[in-house]
Amino acid sequence: MKTNSKNKILIVDDHLLFSQSLELLIKSFGDYEVTERFENGKVFIDYIEENKSAEIDLILLDVNMPVLDGLSTMKWLKDYRPDLKVIALSVNDDEEIIIKMITNGAKGYLLKDTSPEIFKEAIECVIEKGFYFTELVSGMLINKVNSSDKKINLKEKEIVFIKHACTEMTYKEIASEMCLSPKTIDGYRESLFDKLEIKTRIGLVLYAIKHKIVFV
Repeated sequence: MKTNSKNKILIVDDHLLFSQSLELLIKSFGDYEVTERFENGKVFIDYIEENKSAEIDLILLDVNMPVLDGLSTMKWLKDYRPDLKVIALSVNDDEEIIIKMITNGAKGYLLKDTSPEIFKEAIECVIEKGFYFTELVSGMLINKVNSSDKKINLKEKEIVFIKHACTEMTYKEIASEMCLSPKTIDGYRESLFDKLEIKTRIGLVLYAIKHKIVFV
């Protein structure tokens, strides 16, 4: 049970100036407080292991850090503390990294130049609803991700393709695994993008998670 009404947030980021500024921004929102800041994933994990009963509503996790980076930290959380909600923070929108963070349990992915308004909306949404991705990152509309729209009927091979797309395999490797030509795989991809109203592979991964085609 909470000791006060404010949501408790942890920041894991090696850039001191950025994490201090982020803490001040979060404090200005009123309903949140930063209870701890860590410079890398290792010291953060040490804290989590030593403070198993700590009240944590949200973790803001930098992707690029020394000692233990955001992806390695996210993998540890998936294995040992999947109950904790995480928004990944990064300076780049590399599709491969975003997919890895999502499939390892991140509930959101924000670029560090995100506006304060979007940032506030993101932390509210993840804490209250458990999910937030901007259209810029996901290639799909937020209301599409969060809506209760009915599941679209997919063919068996489309489902197999989606499952492979949620891994680290390239499209060429997926074609080889499915014993299909790269051109056929390109056709599957474009057809699914159109059918599901998405624009990127990240959007495909988010759809798969939402509709339990894959589990994270």
